Amino acid sequence: MAEVPNSGVDADGVVLYWRPLCTYCMKLRFRLLFSGLRVTRVNIWRDPDAAAFVRSVANGFETVPTVTVEGRPMVNPSMRQLREAVRQYAPQALRGR
Repeated sequence: MAEVPNSGVDADGVVLYWRPLCTYCMKLRFRLLFSGLRVTRVNIWRDPDAAAFVRSVANGFETVPTVTVEGRPMVNPSMRQLREAVRQYAPQALRGR
């Protein structure tokens, strides 16, 4: 997974918005390591635009993990939901699968 500083909110593919010390983020990041998905990570504590984007899709809260798949936001998705969205909207993010 690539860490992208100051990435903005319009990245293509799969983007994981996270913050340090978030146990839900840690769980999802760990699962993503073994998923075979190409994911760009964005730390919302280092990217104010990303934090604003997360608030805009999470009813004003900085709820993480928030994931976008080809720009479609998902707040705290399960791996199952994430895989389904990737298959539908971003199959190019699947590494050889």
